[in-house]
Amino acid sequence: MAKRGYHHGNLKRALIEAALTLISDKGPSGFTLSEAAKQAGVTPAAVYRHFDGREELIAEAAREGYEIFADLMEYAFETGQPSALASFEATGRAYLAFARKYPGHYIAMFESGISVNRSPELAHAAGRASAVLERAAAELSEHIPPEKRPPAAMFSAHIWAMSHGVVELFARGAAGSRSPFPPEELLEAGIGIYLRGLGLVAPDS
Repeated sequence: MAKRGYHHGNLKRALIEAALTLISDKGPSGFTLSEAAKQAGVTPAAVYRHFDGREELIAEAAREGYEIFADLMEYAFETGQPSALASFEATGRAYLAFARKYPGHYIAMFESGISVNRSPELAHAAGRASAVLERAAAELSEHIPPEKRPPAAMFSAHIWAMSHGVVELFARGAAGSRSPFPPEELLEAGIGIYLRGLGLVAPDS
C-alpha cells in the first residue's frame, strides 16, 4: 500500500500523500523526512529529488490545501447566489466542511507555522481563499450605509476568525464531543449575531 504512488511513477504525489497522513496523525512537527519516505515506500534520499527538507514538503501540502480550500469557497459562494447573505453563510459552512474532509491539509495550512509568504505559489493560493470571503463580505456590506460600513477586509477577517475558532474548539478531535451544539449551529448563530449588530439581519421577534 505504501508504495502505490511511487510505483505509478509519481514520487512527488506519493510523498505529499505520506506527509498528509503523518501530519494528520502526528502533527506537522511530529514526523521526519525519513518517516515520510518510508510511508511513500522510497529511500530517504529519494525525497530530495523534489523537496529540500521537511518544511518544504509541508509547505507544498499547505499550498495544495489552499488551492482546494479556495475552490470549495468559490463553489460555495457561487451556489449561494442570488442572495448575498446566502452566499456569505455558505462560505462559512464550506470552512467547516474543508476542515473535516481535509485534516492534513488544514493542519499544514493553519497549524504548521509555515508562512504563507514562504513562496509566491503558496501566497497566491492563500490569497485566492481569503479573496472569496472578502468578496462575499463586500457584496453583503453594500446594504450598510457607507458611514457605518466596516472595511470588507475587516468584515471577512472577523468571520474567518469565528469560523476558525469553531473548527479548533468544536469541529476537530475530542473537543467536539464537549460541545452541546453542532459546530454548524454554533457558527450560524455566531454569524447571525455579528450580522444583526451590523443591521444586516433583522432582530429576532
